[in-house]
Amino acid sequence: MGSIQAVRGTRDILPEEVGYWQQAESTAREIFRRAAYREIRPPVFEQTDLYERGIGEATDVVGKEMYTFKDRGDRSLTLRPEATAGIVRAFIEHGLHAQGGVQRLWYIGPMFRYERPQAGRQRQFHQIDLEILGSADPRADVEVIAIATDLLQTLGVKSLSLDLNSVGTPIDRATYREALVSYFTPYKSDLDPDSQDRLTRNPLRILDSKDERTQEIVREAPSILDHLSSESQARFDRVQQGLTDLGIAFMLNPRLVRGLDYYTHTAFEIQSSDLGAQATVCGGGRYDELTHLIGGEGDVPAVGFAYYADTLFVAAPIDLLDGSPPIRDYCRPG
Repeated sequence: MGSIQAVRGTRDILPEEVGYWQQAESTAREIFRRAAYREIRPPVFEQTDLYERGIGEATDVVGKEMYTFKDRGDRSLTLRPEATAGIVRAFIEHGLHAQGGVQRLWYIGPMFRYERPQAGRQRQFHQIDLEILGSADPRADVEVIAIATDLLQTLGVKSLSLDLNSVGTPIDRATYREALVSYFTPYKSDLDPDSQDRLTRNPLRILDSKDERTQEIVREAPSILDHLSSESQARFDRVQQGLTDLGIAFMLNPRLVRGLDYYTHTAFEIQSSDLGAQATVCGGGRYDELTHLIGGEGDVPAVGFAYYADTLFVAAPIDLLDGSPPIRDYCRPG
């Protein structure tokens, strides 16, 4: 009989690495604590319906990547592929919204997706999540981006860049989808197979294609920034101005749409060019309609991000900074 090894897409964090992970996590905890965020610990699995309704059935995460199973009660359950939906479910279920004001929450833990294992990306991976629930103020968007950049800088991650976009409202995106379908349809036979499938199901995801031929077609595609309402554009302008006021450099990227359907308005990614193909160490944005999608009463405005911890710890130097991490005035709402 052969020896049993770790399942493909998982890895052991050995004793010589654990101390490093603990130190990096401790740095994150301290920054979040000093910024007045509270820890939450949702379950590692949820009802499958939470992700189908929250993330979107047309997404790759739900359609291809979830670990879903039936329990002995014939209930469909899923190992969480991301944390935000579970945190919002807990926010609704336990009446955190009834406490009034803005809720600032964070979480560290493992996630699970059936995707091709590669450097910095595994089928069991770890995320550090931070969320603001209950504020529609653009300053909340600025706050989470500022905290995201502060932690990366404190950990010593180098060669950082911030990509920023607005995906607008559902009405904005409906108009934009029509424009994308009109643009891509004549090129359908030239698109990669996944993009051909997305053309009718979720055309915004074509913008994320890694296929070289599809990327060439995408370069001339319509921009979401040309399909924002005046209100959405004004809101996006305030986010950009807030980042500028804090001295946070960014680059507008109208092709940045993120992979989950619940995003509205602000979307962003932070990358380190030192990491090559797996350059993204943090991503997030606003998700004002997620509470409604998963059965809450009305919409609760919210914004947050997730660090991809396995990638992040590859990018961070071993000799993390000693002492207390810095904390800035984030000009916070609420």
